[in-house]
Formats: sequence, structure tokens, C-alpha cells
Amino acid sequence: MSSIRWPSPSGALAPLGNAIRRRAGSWARRRQGQDAAVTRLSARRTYILPTGVGAIYALMTFAMLLGSMNYNNNLSFMLTFLLAALGFVAMHQCQRNLVGLEIRYAGVDPVFEGEELLFRFAVSNHSRAMRLRIEAGDGGGAATDLPPGESRVFFVPVATASRGRVPLERFSIRSLFPFELFRAWAWIHMDVAGLVYPRPADPAPAPPPSELALGHRQHDARGEEDFAGLRRFVPGDSPRNVAWKAYARSGQLLSKRFAGADTSSQWFDLADTPAADLESRLRVIARWIVDADRSGEDYGLRLPGLELGPANGEEHRSRCLASLALYEAPGA
Repeated sequence: MSSIRWPSPSGALAPLGNAIRRRAGSWARRRQGQDAAVTRLSARRTYILPTGVGAIYALMTFAMLLGSMNYNNNLSFMLTFLLAALGFVAMHQCQRNLVGLEIRYAGVDPVFEGEELLFRFAVSNHSRAMRLRIEAGDGGGAATDLPPGESRVFFVPVATASRGRVPLERFSIRSLFPFELFRAWAWIHMDVAGLVYPRPADPAPAPPPSELALGHRQHDARGEEDFAGLRRFVPGDSPRNVAWKAYARSGQLLSKRFAGADTSSQWFDLADTPAADLESRLRVIARWIVDADRSGEDYGLRLPGLELGPANGEEHRSRCLASLALYEAPGA
């Protein structure tokens, strides 16, 4: 059965509907408190209300009851009571479809300002019963079935408009199964947040010139003068530095390591960045970091009270961008 979506309140009713949702959310937060990173749903915290289809179904059943009483028709009475019993069974089954599910926080990847954070949550079914048409987030995702003993990962998107830490205030686990006569849901309040990097400036001024260091710093990946041994291959190493003979002998992928060569690096200093305001300067540095990482160049970062020495690689890139994201950010 396809999911039936009723339009949200519009016009004059929209503020009233939003106010009711905010008050209901605040009441649920006070009632439930903060959830742990692993939460199991109980019947006490699983709410249920009829959908629009369910309200029409109840109204139709009540009208059939009135007609049965007016005409004193036993067959009509039997059909009315059968429909009423079906509604009560659907209500019980809809709530039971959520009770006992385990929700576990599974992480979130950093994004740039303006992109969506995708919070991951693993929902596990430890019971022996099949859980059908489970949804998470705002209801925009597809419903998923949970066989006994299995887990599924749900993504909860959150829009971002500024850098820093963006918390996930709450999200819901819901179900319309069966018949979509009732909507059962549970609100989850976990202390989780995603990291939002400054959006790289486009266009951006040219970065500062590289500084040349003549043999003063050993660089295992970039030096090309003195052979210093072998090390384990990591993604991003140049194919010409791979020890192919060693690979033919042992089957293990190794890279040649050199030391003592001339190396060059760049320093990205917030104080020397040409931009009008703080956010613009951070975006310019973010652009420099992304471009330098893409070209494999060494770079360092200087912020008031923080200095990250020249390096390259995914870990260094993440540290630098995270420092930019949290610099003088609210809640950092």
C-alpha cells in the first residue's frame, strides 16, 4: 500500500500547527530526558494517533453503527463490529511495530557549509517478529522492513547554514503499518552533533608563496634524494615510488622512502589572509587547504593560539578544516 501524505497546515493554520508541534516536542523532551547513544524503545515512550485515513475510517464506522441501530439490521451490526475490531487490532499492531527496537548512533561525516549533514543511526530488531515499514527522520525517506535479528542504517539529514558544530535536536522513528489507519512514533533526543567546515571561497585570491627548506626536514613521502628504506603503501603514494620488485617477491605493496631532499611547504596564516571579515578569511583559507591537498603539497595552518605544522594527507586536511570550523564558533 502506498503511503498517503496529508498536506501540512497552510495559511492561517500554519502558525498554530507549528506552535503545537513545538510545545509537544518540548513536553516530550522534558518527559523523556536525554537519550543514550544506544536506546531501546518502550511502550511508554511510543506515541500513537490516527491518521487522516484513520479518522475517516472511524467516522464511517460510527455512521454504520447509527444506521444499524436505526434499521435494527443484524448483518449490519456484525459488519460494523467487525470493522471496529479491525481498527483496534490495527492500533495495537501499529504501536507494537516499534516497541523493542534498538536505536544506535552510527556517526556523521563532516561537510562544508551549505551541504546536508547525514546523521547515521542503526536500528536493530532483536525480537522474533518482523517489523514492517519503519521510517526515520522527517518521513521523506523510504520505509524499510526489519527482519528478526537484523539491523538497518537510517540517514537523518540536517540542513546547514553556518560553520561549527550543528546538533541534532531530535528525530523520530515512525510506522504507519498496518493499513495506515494510525501513526505510531517515538522521539529520540541524543547528544550528537556534526561538524561543518567553512565553505571554500570561489573565487579566492592566490595563496602565499611556498617556503623552500633545503634538507632541514625529513619528509618520508616527498623526498627524492637519499633512499631511506621501505614502508607500507598508503593511498595517494606515487606509483613510481612503489617497490615493485619487493611486491613481486612478497606480494605486499610497499613504497620507497626517501629523506634529506629539498621540500617546500606553505603556511596559511589567518592574520595575513586578504579578506574583509573573519568568515571570508576562513573561507579563503579553506579554499587554499582544499587546493593544496588536491595537489599533494605540504601546508601548515596558523590561527591565534593554534599552529599546525606543514604536512599533507587526509588526517592533516581534516584537522586543519576542523580548526577553521571551530574557531570562535558558538558552542565550540
